[in-house]
Formats: sequence, structure tokens, C-alpha cells
Amino acid sequence: KAARKGVVADFTKRSKRFLDNRAAKLTENVKGAIIMKGGNTSQTITQTLKDIYSLKKPNAVLYKKKNITRPFEDSTSLEFFSKKSDCSLFLFGSHNKKRPNNLIFGRMFDFHVLDMIELGVEKYVSLADIKVSKCPEGTKPMLVFAGEAFDTDVEHKRLKSLLIDFFRGPTVSAVRLAGLEHILHFTAVDGRIYMRSYRSLLKKSGCRTPRIELEEMGPSLDLILRRTHLASDDLYKLAHKQPKALKPKKKKNISHDAFGTKFGRVHMQKQDLSKLHTRKMKGLKKRRAVTEEQNTPAPIVES
Repeated sequence: KAARKGVVADFTKRSKRFLDNRAAKLTENVKGAIIMKGGNTSQTITQTLKDIYSLKKPNAVLYKKKNITRPFEDSTSLEFFSKKSDCSLFLFGSHNKKRPNNLIFGRMFDFHVLDMIELGVEKYVSLADIKVSKCPEGTKPMLVFAGEAFDTDVEHKRLKSLLIDFFRGPTVSAVRLAGLEHILHFTAVDGRIYMRSYRSLLKKSGCRTPRIELEEMGPSLDLILRRTHLASDDLYKLAHKQPKALKPKKKKNISHDAFGTKFGRVHMQKQDLSKLHTRKMKGLKKRRAVTEEQNTPAPIVES
């Protein structure tokens, strides 16, 4: 209800739940994405946005109307829609003579643009063009990145981080084998980025471990890197800062290896081995008696 002057507004239970959901939390909600198109678009870009929305559902909002905006020149409209939809990720599609079939992947920090990377679509195959069965809606994908550029080049590193943020889905504590059926593969080679989407099929292998086959299900995109807007190192570090309550407490003398095996170190006081009680055995006693007899000198007989 609207608050009059000097009167505190009373909220309904529904509005209170809405505000609690938007409030800051130690463990944040799943990152949502807004997907929108600019004033001029092509059929390729329109279908690409729809297919990526299909992969991202239900954690995405698709705007069907055109939005006349240029994110690299003025990002206020994107920030407005991000705050309105409570989404920290966005995908913007446009098309013009200078930059045909254009996609802009980006993310927000505190409802302000943190990173933006512009990609051009050179070749596109839609979900509908590949006539195979698809993964169910909301399937958490496995992300695979191939190519040295994702580990060496600064822009490709940031693009890798952005794509992981965009497609990773909810954080889960356990995964069943049958649920690992969607694979997104990104390859960086010769200045281009190839995005492929596969469905994993579990086949009989004659043993307990199934045989895995990959079947391409779409969409398929050949992308080229264009403009970038990257956050400064200080702002990027601030965006990744975690609250102290979420940081795991260090336990003394406990370490883990690369495979997650736990190792513990036990500290003991220095032992006095002279006072160590060992197990007494009869065999040892006899040997001692024999050795003592051998070591005793023979008596000297005087003539």
C-alpha cells in the first residue's frame, strides 16, 4: 500500500515474501538471465535467442519486444530491466550492416554492468534443424572448454568465466549418472569460438559401467570475438568477494590432495626408546644364553 506522509506503509504477506526473496543472502538465488533483442534483428539472431532461452529455462526471461538500445554506448536500459527482473546475466541480440548477427553476453554486479563481450554469429544451426530427441527442460549441463586461448588470452579467460556463469545452472550437492545427459562444448581455435551442444546416451557395454555416446542436438554456433568491455581488476576482485560466514574454516594438520583424499598429521612427543617395553619371546632368551656362553672366556688350567 502507498505510504502517506508520517504513516509507515504496511506490507501484505505476498509483498513481504517478494522483498525477502530480493534481499541479500549468504547463499544467493540461482542467477537468472534476461534475453532481449535490439531495434534491428535478423531471423538468425531471433532464432538464436529463442534456442539459448530453451537451454537456459527456467532461469531466464525472454523479452519478445524490440528494445532500441546500444549496450556499449548506454547500458542504463539493460540495468533497469536487470533490476526489474532480478537477473544478473543478460544476452542482447542485434543486426546491422557494420556488425551483422551480433550477440552480446554480459553480467551485472549490484545491477551495474560488470563485463560485456560481443560475439558475431558466422554460422548457425538451430535446435529444430537437428531432428533428434532433446534434453528435458532445466537439465544442468556439463561445460567443456578446449583450446589454449581459454588459458592464456585475457579476453578469452574472461569469456570462459562469463559462459560458465551463464550456463552453469543451480548448484547441487549430488548428481546421478542418468542426469549427466547435456554437454556444452566450446572450442577456441584460429580466432574463432565453436559452440556445440550434445546429448549423452548411455549404452549397454556388457559390464557395470555403461558405454557413452554423444549425439549432437543443437544449437550449433560458429562465433567470432568482437568488442569487449571488461571490469577493472579491483572491481572484478570485489565482485568475487565472499562473506566470511561462507568461507570454510581451516582445520589444523588436515590437507587434501588433487583427488579430494583427506590426509591428517598427528604430532607426538619424543619417545625414550630405552624405556620401550617390547614383547618378550622365549626364542630370544635362549639365543642370549647361547651367545653369553660363546662370549665367556675359557678357564686357564695351570700345569
